[in-house]
Amino acid sequence: MLRLASTSATRAKLLERFSIEFEQISIDFDEESIKADRAEAFVYYASKGKLREALARYGDSETILCADTVIAAKDGSILRKASSREEAYDILGRISGSEIAIVTCAQLQREGLLFVDLSATHYSFHLFDERELDEYIRSGEWIGKAGACMVEGFCRRYIASVRGLESTAMGLQVEKIIPWLGDSRP
Repeated sequence: MLRLASTSATRAKLLERFSIEFEQISIDFDEESIKADRAEAFVYYASKGKLREALARYGDSETILCADTVIAAKDGSILRKASSREEAYDILGRISGSEIAIVTCAQLQREGLLFVDLSATHYSFHLFDERELDEYIRSGEWIGKAGACMVEGFCRRYIASVRGLESTAMGLQVEKIIPWLGDSRP
């Protein structure tokens, strides 16, 4: 059975949507230890670190899936998870009326083989309505989300254009992983 080394409810829902059986496990990995200024490098090293921790706990005979997602602003800077309402306002202010790339790296270890996929979904947004932004911030739905952005939630109505897989933007490019699951898929 596939072990999803992530506590993300969204990643779990994506696997369920594709009828993939899995067990969700929690992995402790210090993302703050990563020194990367590019989104692609950050998510690669974060997902690699999570996989290393999961393999140390469960062994390499298990099918383990790890992923990490961040948002790259138009200027290339990484928009991480907001740690406060003020930071969420700042990050979402940078996204409003702008372009971003949501970058996800997934790493799947199965039968001694490693599959790595680094993908991005590019979004262009209309300006956010101030009142709706305030409601979203007060709701707390942004907590724990890369860039405080939920393209499947608050941000959806403001999308002007999109290039790439929605699943990548939601944190796990399931369509690219399916061929590598083998017997883990029903």
